[in-house]
Amino acid sequence: MTTTAEAIALVTAARTPGELFGGDFPHRTYRRLARLLHPDLAPGAEAAEAFARLAGLWAARAGAPERAKETVITTRRGTYRVGGVFRRGASAVLYESGPDTLLKLPRSHADNDLMRREAESLEKIARDGDPLLLPYVPRLVESFRHRSEGVERQANVISRVPDGFLSLNEVRRRRPVLDVRDAAWIWRRLLVAVGAAHRAGIVHGAVFGQHVLVHPVDHGLVLVDWSQSVPLGTPITALVARHRDDYPPSVPARRPATPATDIHLATRCVAALMGDPLPAPVRNFVRGSLLRPPDDAWRLLGELDDLLDDLYGPRKYRPLDLRPAEPS
Repeated sequence: MTTTAEAIALVTAARTPGELFGGDFPHRTYRRLARLLHPDLAPGAEAAEAFARLAGLWAARAGAPERAKETVITTRRGTYRVGGVFRRGASAVLYESGPDTLLKLPRSHADNDLMRREAESLEKIARDGDPLLLPYVPRLVESFRHRSEGVERQANVISRVPDGFLSLNEVRRRRPVLDVRDAAWIWRRLLVAVGAAHRAGIVHGAVFGQHVLVHPVDHGLVLVDWSQSVPLGTPITALVARHRDDYPPSVPARRPATPATDIHLATRCVAALMGDPLPAPVRNFVRGSLLRPPDDAWRLLGELDDLLDDLYGPRKYRPLDLRPAEPS
């Protein structure tokens, strides 16, 4: 969605707030639509009508139960105005807390350890990782304990990913099957993200579609939600139940996590984007990466580049087209 006409069509077609803001990042959807439809930028009665409808749908969503009353939290390092829910996860909730940050709180104080684990991993990656690769992971702004209604929870303030990023789950909803060349740049960057963490001694442990954010135009990638992460050589104990079948056998067996753990998960994540049939060399490469994932993301990245060069020649920029495929 890049034009005012597309924004008008989208808003006009929406019957409920959920139809318009039902993706992974509703606040970004609203901001993007508001920019495209604002009367100062998009003159005309049709755009003005769509802008008014957008405001009404957003206000209706804001009145839903999941919107939280604004709270101000002051710590030794900063003050955060905590607004509505940005996103709900299985074990934590992300709240609006500023133009560049989000506040993450566990649903239950029993999951405080997951927040501590995320904070420790992000701190270690920032401290020991390659500075050039830090944009592939969120930045930990602050971690502290917050008491509310008699319950003390571990809170993490993390950097907000810039506008325009979509989760791979959202990509699949918009376009269920990608061209191999489009999936390839996602795979390459995902290997860089996990490889950067491995160099700092951390295994992500939950490389699933909802945790991989990509920018369709700029080809950026950020790997989020490090609450299941562990130091290299440590078993992964916090499993995402609905993804139990995606883990390699070593994870439920509680064997030490290695780089191969993330590589297996990353391969499954990207393979799900490509569908069937695949070119035989790609199909064989995917199968090998799942059955015998290497313990080195950088080595696999080099092998993937060789494969892509053989199949498609020199790499060329391709914007990720998320429009529905034309019926054959």
